[in-house]
Amino acid sequence: MGTAGQLRRRTRARTPPKAVDADDDDVRCEACGSGEAGAELMLCDGCDCGYHIFCLRPILPRVPAGDWFCPACRSPSSKSSHSPSPKIKKPKQFPLVQTKIVDFFKIQRSPAVPELSELKKRKRKTAGALVVSKKKKRKLLPFNPSEDPAQRLRQMASLATALTATGAVFSNQLTYVPGMAPRSANRAALEAGGMQVLPKEDVETLNLCKRMMERGEWPPLLVVYDPVEGFTVEADRFIKDLTIITEYVGDVDFLRNREHDDGDSMMTLLSASSSSRSLVICPDKRSNIARFINGINNHTPEGRKKQNLKCVRFDIDGECRVLLVANRDIPKGERLYYDYNGSEHEYPTHHFV
Repeated sequence: MGTAGQLRRRTRARTPPKAVDADDDDVRCEACGSGEAGAELMLCDGCDCGYHIFCLRPILPRVPAGDWFCPACRSPSSKSSHSPSPKIKKPKQFPLVQTKIVDFFKIQRSPAVPELSELKKRKRKTAGALVVSKKKKRKLLPFNPSEDPAQRLRQMASLATALTATGAVFSNQLTYVPGMAPRSANRAALEAGGMQVLPKEDVETLNLCKRMMERGEWPPLLVVYDPVEGFTVEADRFIKDLTIITEYVGDVDFLRNREHDDGDSMMTLLSASSSSRSLVICPDKRSNIARFINGINNHTPEGRKKQNLKCVRFDIDGECRVLLVANRDIPKGERLYYDYNGSEHEYPTHHFV
């Protein structure tokens, strides 16, 4: 697969608070009661109460760059109450109604009838090529949709729930919005050191995945809500190594416009020799399931073992694209994780579970 390079560039955090002495009663975490770990103890901008980023549910991976308000101040019904253990309200489930789901994702036809003929036809075409090849080439694989139409509806509804809860709409492609980076700025030739080109056959596989989704043949993934990790994604059936999971999509913008952005889901799209030309993907308004796939704690052996996806940037027809691909077989029920940092260590992950 090659080196992922700069995968996800996080914005600069504000200067962390000074460490608080453990015996100082002035600033203590409302959840655990401790005043230790002062660099990760935040003060609410509304009530001045303190919270460790790792005591919040779901946890915060870093100190936010801008203003931050505690769970009590964010809740309209309890602005003056401060519970030692903030309760997390489970997001309201998207209605499991076929017409609503089809409309939400703009499915071209009803997802009730599976159309796997194109995938089967492709398998027959490629089977002979592998026999005559002297050296077996590692090719990307299309995802294998669930056969049960009702289960595919549940998979789509889980993503619709997460998108609705976060105020985003579904998009399965990079979007170029006026006032941000134009599509003409997305040129793989500007990548510092060059960018690997996605082979033609793998491009066809990626396009096949997108066509399947457009007609309701959904990837076997469920978005679930965890009280600690927040939204996270798990395999809803066995996924084979080298399967394309999803493309990372969203609005494309220049990195210089996002240096002080507080978003925690931006992904590096283009790392140019001239920083003024570098691009990031911003999935806060338009996104797909990639936004909800979590990162590993790459500071521990246990955390690193959880990684089952690889994030790689490719040159596709001269443009930069980001793919998440399985880097080993993934059993049903296993959650999906990749390394936010890749070859860089800009983003702190030591509090990831």
